[in-house]
Amino acid sequence: MLQVKLNYKKQAIICRVGEQEIYGVAFIPQPRRRTPLAIFAHELGANHNSGVPYAEMLAESGVAAYTFDFRGGSATSRSDGSTDSMSVMTEAEDICAVLDAAKTWDFVDSDRIVLFGASQGGAASAIAAARRQDEICALMLLYPALVTYEAVHETYNSLDEVPEEFWVGDLIHVGRRFVSDSWDHDIFADMPGFKKPVLLLHGDEDEVIDISYSEQAAGAYPDCEFHVIHGAGHGFRDARFDEAAGYICNFLRSHGLLPTEAKGRPGGPHLIVISQKTSFPDEVKPHNVTDKASRKCYYSNNDA
Repeated sequence: MLQVKLNYKKQAIICRVGEQEIYGVAFIPQPRRRTPLAIFAHELGANHNSGVPYAEMLAESGVAAYTFDFRGGSATSRSDGSTDSMSVMTEAEDICAVLDAAKTWDFVDSDRIVLFGASQGGAASAIAAARRQDEICALMLLYPALVTYEAVHETYNSLDEVPEEFWVGDLIHVGRRFVSDSWDHDIFADMPGFKKPVLLLHGDEDEVIDISYSEQAAGAYPDCEFHVIHGAGHGFRDARFDEAAGYICNFLRSHGLLPTEAKGRPGGPHLIVISQKTSFPDEVKPHNVTDKASRKCYYSNNDA
């Protein structure tokens, strides 16, 4: 296949939620024109830089990308807000605010916007997608932290037990809202009603978020393309990044969001397409996770 890399320009763009600002950077294919847009949402404790490799790859392929800092998303965030006021629900609110702004940008085809998130940013993207599915055309999730509801209820018997503030491991200092906001929200309950196409990628050596959560999601979404990245942990690097990039390009191309001559390689042999009529092979049937340690590290006090 002919591979074409396009030139792109970077542009810092500020979005707003009320009086607070969200800082992000757009990667805009050149020549400037209306193109599809992928909105990247970063992992817990990270910032917009974690989305830069994906944004560069997409822009070189003809798809604009915007990667931003969640409000209170980390100590290095350039957006407003405190980490003590952040939760997966405030992150979903940020994504919706970015979506509203993006529909007005002169380089965006507002009918072809994709939400794209990793880890907790993936969970927030799933929540935002369920709220705004009529305004997006697809959803892409990398090792999403779909553990929220189960984790908080396994860690705490009631909201009365949740401390006012605590550290998530040694990663980020958060407030009670980090737990209370998601106490009553079962993220899997929204998935059957989401009818747009979903791409789901997860490493089979992920020790932070067990792959079984993505397996469960692949069965819950009506139109989901699920790939196992063998040998990958919680994040894709080097050859595994290239594998993930190939799956992303193929997914976008299959839904008319990427030119057929654009950069990207065929996906590997691990493709599993899930629909309401598809049954799981034995090796990917959803199962209960027996190791709770990684789930609790997301929500518990260090002393718990």
